[in-house]
Amino acid sequence: MILDGKAVSEKRLELLKEAIGESGLYPRLATVIAGSDPASQMYVRMKHRACERVGIGSVGIECPGDATTQKVLETITRLNEDTEINGILVQLPLPRQIDTDKVISSLKIEKDVDGFHPTSLGLLMSGKPRFSPCTPKGIMTLLEEYKILVAGARAVVVGRSIDVGRPMAALLTNADATVTICHSKTRDLPAELKRADILVSAIGKAHFITSEMVKPGAVVIDVGINQLNGKLVGDVDFAAVKGIASAITPVPGGVGPMTIATLMENTFAAATRMQ
Repeated sequence: MILDGKAVSEKRLELLKEAIGESGLYPRLATVIAGSDPASQMYVRMKHRACERVGIGSVGIECPGDATTQKVLETITRLNEDTEINGILVQLPLPRQIDTDKVISSLKIEKDVDGFHPTSLGLLMSGKPRFSPCTPKGIMTLLEEYKILVAGARAVVVGRSIDVGRPMAALLTNADATVTICHSKTRDLPAELKRADILVSAIGKAHFITSEMVKPGAVVIDVGINQLNGKLVGDVDFAAVKGIASAITPVPGGVGPMTIATLMENTFAAATRMQ
């Protein structure tokens, strides 16, 4: 079974558009980007297009590539105080000279629709999330839409990043899975992966996950976005693994669209709470 994130996100966005229309609210999202990284600019454009589609107002703020931490913090302060802005998204990564932790920590928790503020992450870890990071939450939505049972499953997350790996593990734990996080120091990684009923890979290495690492019947979620021979591919060798897994996400068209749909849902939730 192919877990079609694009189809599910289309469904979610249409439902969200209806909900926003019926609410009488006009949610607004502000994006902050620094520098001219093509991938980051593309992602921001996609988010603004999604906003337009569902009835969320959006404003994009571009800081120069040589911006200082202080200049970005001043931008965040202004957005925090703007009562017409419900959600703020800082597009990562920021240029090296900018203190990313300081910038994220300066966000007003009520507007942290990307879920990266230390308080947001703390609430997630405590099992009482306000806003969960969009990619992991989007994955949980995808599993729910396809009625994949998480409770009691053995889940393995490959990667321990603060934006995907760690919050993914927390969400799976909150959903009563038995969770293992694997990383570069994990001993006998293939053996750990082979035990997974649900395998989530977020390491950014093209075709790293091979058929020998996947348990027959496992659900495989591929968060990776990599370039290989001019093509966009995931962490999982899709062609080799799809015949072994019971369900698998494609790249592209799997997790990515769910991330954007979740951002829209988080922004509407923020607007609802702030009214």
